[in-house]
Amino acid sequence: KSILVSCPHENVSTKFLAPYTTFCRIHQKSITCLDISSGGGLGVSTSTDGTMKIWQAANGEIRVRASRRLFCVVCGFVSLCLLGCLSEGGLCFDAGILDTAIVDRGRNVLSCSRDGTARLWDCGKSACLGVIADCGSPVNGIAVGAADNSLNLGTPEKAPSEREVGTEGKILLLAREDKKLQGVGLQSRQPVFLFVGSDAFNCCTFLSSTYILAGTQDGNIYQLDVRNTNAPIQVIHRSGAPVLSLLPYRDGFIASQGDGTCFVVQQDLDYVLDLTEADCDPVYKV
Repeated sequence: KSILVSCPHENVSTKFLAPYTTFCRIHQKSITCLDISSGGGLGVSTSTDGTMKIWQAANGEIRVRASRRLFCVVCGFVSLCLLGCLSEGGLCFDAGILDTAIVDRGRNVLSCSRDGTARLWDCGKSACLGVIADCGSPVNGIAVGAADNSLNLGTPEKAPSEREVGTEGKILLLAREDKKLQGVGLQSRQPVFLFVGSDAFNCCTFLSSTYILAGTQDGNIYQLDVRNTNAPIQVIHRSGAPVLSLLPYRDGFIASQGDGTCFVVQQDLDYVLDLTEADCDPVYKV
């Protein structure tokens, strides 16, 4: 079910789309993280009730129940549970882990923390390969992607570890609490750019090797060209609520916000698609 609302005078249109089904019994409390399998058959989600569950996307039937440490509840990645144990033991991070990203096929992963660092991990040995960046401010979100060929990513000060796989030619985005969006060469550990926004950055993602998105606490979504970050290509502002999640989708993106807003922007559509039902509950992840 949907309804299209247009304002011809302002040349603005939004289609409000209702969900075709809702799963109410998977979790008892807030859902903090969510992902779907590549084929779309299974979903995995974590909750503030302390559980992680894997369920069938067709009917919501729960296949696996798991209780993990707080790290898993916040980040939602099973493969990184050991990192949470390491951080709790004081071996690596000095504060909570806020986001993770998988490098290439997953032999290496990245994580960021309230202590202001972003770190690279070797999954096979459950070991930290190094600090990619130390920002001096909490890093709320990260994203990794292939860099445009024209971008200078810098040169590593020392030869990368043989356990470091798939980092060459990659750039790491850091959404920082101090209103800064930073780009760092993943293999070189060298800064590539630093963009100052209107408020704390909560999330970021790649649209392509050239274009990126980042969302702030005051509701702004910045689209930037990594080759020239002096000024944004555009700033999208749908509401003043925090932008909590961004996901590339076809030739556009999906965004969610703290007031329950969840919308899809695509270049081939002359309207914005607004996903309803969340009401005023924050949508933490799309």
